[in-house]
Amino acid sequence: MIEDKDVTIDEQYIDLLETILEYGKKKKDRTGTGTKSIFGYTIRHDMTQGFPLLTTKKMAYKSMITELKWFLKGDTNIKYLVDNNCNIWNGDAYKKYQVMICNAVDIDMLSQEQFINLIKTDDEFAAKWGDLGPIYGKQWRKWSPNSYSLKGCNSINSYDQIKNLIEELKTNPDSRRLMVNAWNVSELGAMTLPPCHYGFQIYTTELTLTERQEEFCHKLGKNIQYAKNLEHIDLDKSNIPKRKISLMWNQRSVDVFLGLPFNIASYALLLQLIGKEVNMVPDQLIGNLGDTHLYLNHIEQAKEQLRREPMMLPELKISKVNILEGEFDYILHDYVSHPSIKAKLSN
Repeated sequence: MIEDKDVTIDEQYIDLLETILEYGKKKKDRTGTGTKSIFGYTIRHDMTQGFPLLTTKKMAYKSMITELKWFLKGDTNIKYLVDNNCNIWNGDAYKKYQVMICNAVDIDMLSQEQFINLIKTDDEFAAKWGDLGPIYGKQWRKWSPNSYSLKGCNSINSYDQIKNLIEELKTNPDSRRLMVNAWNVSELGAMTLPPCHYGFQIYTTELTLTERQEEFCHKLGKNIQYAKNLEHIDLDKSNIPKRKISLMWNQRSVDVFLGLPFNIASYALLLQLIGKEVNMVPDQLIGNLGDTHLYLNHIEQAKEQLRREPMMLPELKISKVNILEGEFDYILHDYVSHPSIKAKLSN
């Protein structure tokens, strides 16, 4: 495991692929595909290095962004995703439909293509068949506290974890309770797929005067010699952040070839969004990975990726952030990568 903070996310990812290929144990899995798996791995990315979008294969980053917006909106119906050309959850929704329809009388089974087309064109059909149950969006924004009365519950007895996190960061940024959890045991049975990445925690620290001066230069394009004459009171007038913010997510099941690159980028974007919302500088992104596996039908694709040299990471700029509405604008600068590598999704 590589822990040098100067090692890029691509290099850490390559190290993980090599580790699984050399030391991974073959295991059965729910999809019937089979995996090579290790247990317990940590990745760490310094956000000052750039946005952690892999360059050793081209990433469909727009789908990642659409999915994160969907989570933040508290949505659990795939219609929003389908309408925005994001197909990540199509197979899960169709599988749920197949299970529910298989014993129905006088109803013909639709193909997945027909099913998705109806989700897109028929609102009534989408409302009936497009919902995936109480997955990420519901847990992040409408956690059901059941028999307990929690601070922050609204009139329909739910708890908005994202809203509470933002409020707590603004009033008590040193708290050790800055967490969001998607593993709601009482609702796991109603989920189409229990959460793979099941929770994240936020950690913040104060910026030093030097760090604030550097941030002033970065934000306003000033010379560092000019900034060195500024004190905290001067930097406050320019609304320069006083703190930096890190995010650590925990993941029980890690599809290394297809899923993990999206998870890394998604939580990096979430870190940027939260930082923007509370005026803090993104610092460290950390992922704690449990069952970390390559599906057996991804082995050759992984070997192909290992033959590629990493490139410079891009920069992602965000603006007009309204995290509670799941809305923001973005521009991705200087994303140069090797071509994409096709692989079959196991679900």
